[in-house]
Amino acid sequence: MLQLHGDHHDHDDRPDRPDRKGGRWSKSRDFANHPQRAAAVAEASRADRERYLSSGLLPVDCRFCHVTVTVRRLGPGHTAVQWNTGAWQRCAYFTEIRDSGGDTARARSCPKLTDSIEHAVAEGYLGDGLPGDDAGRDRPEEEPGNRTTARRSAP
Repeated sequence: MLQLHGDHHDHDDRPDRPDRKGGRWSKSRDFANHPQRAAAVAEASRADRERYLSSGLLPVDCRFCHVTVTVRRLGPGHTAVQWNTGAWQRCAYFTEIRDSGGDTARARSCPKLTDSIEHAVAEGYLGDGLPGDDAGRDRPEEEPGNRTTARRSAP
């Protein structure tokens, strides 16, 4: 036999409280009474958003049409590419698609740029996205004799 515990009421319906604006619950406070704190939180949020969107992105030039995009290699099967308007307009592959009446949004990628990204990975400019890789040239160069070896301690 199944025995249920608790008061069997739905606790998702919270009554509106007068101290909340609009009666809505928010995960984070708005610091309406503390404008300096609100400004600090807003700035930290902006910095977090910027870091999330651009961290690890490195400029890569297409070796065919010489446009520059920013790239982050997340792994062998996943590469994030951020196109700017100028690069999108000057890319020879996308221009060919547009000229033929096609939609560039349906194109998976520019194959020439993909080759350029793979070349950047092979040259060591972009990381290969493997665990422990710091996405390319942001890594300090190793000097001979300064290698550290990870050791596993005995249980």
